[in-house]
Amino acid sequence: MSPERDWDKELADIDKVIARTPAGPAPVPATQGKAAPALPSAPVGRKAAFATWLRVLLGALLAVGMTQWPYGHGCGISLFLYVGAAASVVVAGLWSSVSSWRRRMGLAHSLALVVTLWGMVLLAREVLPRTGYAKQALHWTCP
Repeated sequence: MSPERDWDKELADIDKVIARTPAGPAPVPATQGKAAPALPSAPVGRKAAFATWLRVLLGALLAVGMTQWPYGHGCGISLFLYVGAAASVVVAGLWSSVSSWRRRMGLAHSLALVVTLWGMVLLAREVLPRTGYAKQALHWTCP
């Protein structure tokens, strides 16, 4: 069993330490390892905002353009090209969502997330029936 502690004495010592410390902001404790870099909180410059909107709009144009794919993409190489293009919609959406998140551009970020979601829908529409998820099984290669 441990010896009894004199809480009054310990609390008096703590009060003395508090009285000696200067009034002001509390010191920030040192962390081990590298700290994550802080995101910028300053207003976004025009050039950065333009670059973000350019990324978002290019992703949106690509997503809309995918609905007008001019070639059949039922199987074979044309299917792989279509899946690659749909994957590029997802990548464009993720790229623009990261950019808009870092620059704190809410509307651009929302549109970028819609582009990402639309790309995932395009991919799922082609991949899921070929992986046994849907009732109708489709093939990757042409018979």
